[in-house]
Amino acid sequence: MSKKQMTSPSPLWTGKHVLSCDQFDEAMLHVLFETASAMKAMVATKRKSAILTGRVLANIFYEPSTRTMCSFDAAMKRLGGDVISVSESSSSAKKGETIEDTVRCLECYCDILVLRHPVKGTAAQAASAMKKPLINAGDGVGEHPTQALLDLFTVVSAHPRAKSTAEGLQLDSLTLTLLGDLKHGRTVHSIARLVTKLSRPPTLHLVSPALLSMPAEICDELSKANVPMQASDDFAAALPAADVLYVTRVQKERFATEAEYAAVAGSYVVNAAALAAGPAKPDMLIMHPLPRVDEISTDVDADPRATYFIEMENGMYVRMALLALVLGADLSAL
Repeated sequence: MSKKQMTSPSPLWTGKHVLSCDQFDEAMLHVLFETASAMKAMVATKRKSAILTGRVLANIFYEPSTRTMCSFDAAMKRLGGDVISVSESSSSAKKGETIEDTVRCLECYCDILVLRHPVKGTAAQAASAMKKPLINAGDGVGEHPTQALLDLFTVVSAHPRAKSTAEGLQLDSLTLTLLGDLKHGRTVHSIARLVTKLSRPPTLHLVSPALLSMPAEICDELSKANVPMQASDDFAAALPAADVLYVTRVQKERFATEAEYAAVAGSYVVNAAALAAGPAKPDMLIMHPLPRVDEISTDVDADPRATYFIEMENGMYVRMALLALVLGADLSAL
């Protein structure tokens, strides 16, 4: 990307809501990843920029969050902006206020909103009532588009055989293995949808217990997009071919009863012994959106293939890029 392209606001992103991976294309991803790389370089040298001075972000989180909420907060502040934060317990939702009225009120005070909500579809519902841009930070078992963006950025920047060019992302030499709760995991729903937008997508290997398999609608999207795909419940058999192992926890909060959760809890455990027995590839990336419970042992943390904390750091750079692009910031001052 040229210097002029990097410093000019991008019409692909400026003023847009960020609601679903369905809205992205490879040109948008190229702009975003180039900008995220520039943000990473800026933080490493200058620590902070002033390109969003005077802008205000509203973080609205109706579900618990550590990484997403804090990384958006840090992202805005690294770029010179300010943040106001709202939770369900501190909002008028406790009094029965609708989500439409909540976001209409908050956009009076800020320039951009980030929303997490436990009900699928709420982000789009809220955005339809707004004039200012909204970013979906997770809507129940629906999507988590910014997590998918930072995950793909991590793969492209960390795996030696992944490439990003102006012509597109070249991931067709990789096998991306999604492991765990594929039914409820909005992060895996989003990454699966995101790879359908690539002209050279990775092969997907979907590994889960039968009760936690990827929803049929997403499998249909993958098939229609001609994404190479296979599904199984056998982690040991899948591990040797994996170039990226994307692990998800079994989400206890999504189950109707304790018994249903207990039936699938602990289905897979990634530990040093399992990686050695695989054997796992020496350049494989081990990723996880976090929080983890017991699905990745702490004895993996020292493994050079463990990428989940790098993944989390990348989240700040990608969200810095998103905020700057959506708000039409002048990137020349980075």
